Amino acid sequence: MRSEPRTDPQAPVLVLGATGGQGGAVLRALRERRRKVRALVRDPTAPSARRLAAEGIELAAGGFTERDALAAAMNGVVATFALTTPFESGVDAELVQGRAILGAAADAGLPHLVFASVAGATSGSGVPHFESKAVVERELAGGDLPYTVVAPTYFYDNALGGEREILDGVLALPLPADHPLQQLDRGDLGRFVAEVLDAPARYTAQRIELAGDDPTPQQMASALAAASNRPVRHEEVPMAAVRRGSADMAAMWEFLRGDGYQVDIAALRRDHPDIGWTSFASWADRTFAGGGIQPSPS
Repeated sequence: MRSEPRTDPQAPVLVLGATGGQGGAVLRALRERRRKVRALVRDPTAPSARRLAAEGIELAAGGFTERDALAAAMNGVVATFALTTPFESGVDAELVQGRAILGAAADAGLPHLVFASVAGATSGSGVPHFESKAVVERELAGGDLPYTVVAPTYFYDNALGGEREILDGVLALPLPADHPLQQLDRGDLGRFVAEVLDAPARYTAQRIELAGDDPTPQQMASALAAASNRPVRHEEVPMAAVRRGSADMAAMWEFLRGDGYQVDIAALRRDHPDIGWTSFASWADRTFAGGGIQPSPS
């Protein structure tokens, strides 16, 4: 029998990946709401971890596959924000991470787990790193742990993987110029997770897909050009080139070139107005403020 999550604003929230993009955004959003945060870090002596400690954030040491360390970190927290990643060791390793996290949550009697998956993971996309997250989702839903799944789309700052090309005036994406791509600001993800953790019972056993905008590559290039005050044009990357680089990424782009994500952006804006829902153009303006690429706060 799945229990109701409890709310205790005085107890800390454990954030996995706190020095990364998603976890960092969640950590900042929680701090803005004056929530106590405990951050899981691999190496407490690393500069990124020491910066968190200097800000008064409690640190817990451990990796995503270390069940005992994860359980120790979850002890005494009111909730945990967790994610898994296939990009270091592959999708099989992502399953190991997910199962270690779920096992640790059970060991610790965790009151609430917010798991970051990906939009489209449960649609039978055939994308390897979507399917691995879907397995973790199914195992989470099949247990007794109070949980919420947040499922973001493509992040705006993924465009900066081609930062050098953008500075040279090219936005290279494996999409036709007029094909919309649902996307999300990491800060909006963080704020949504903070909203979930402020009212966990409202979101228990829910799966919520998240997107803030759906620009086409041509619209993205125009927004980047306006924000950076330099010409930027879209260039469609041939799928053959993507396949040579990664079968997983090729599967993802084939999915995105088809029906892709199916987030109801209008409903999100209507039902969750306090998130703000950053547009791609607003993100570009913030990121390229002053005519040059600036570190994104999310």
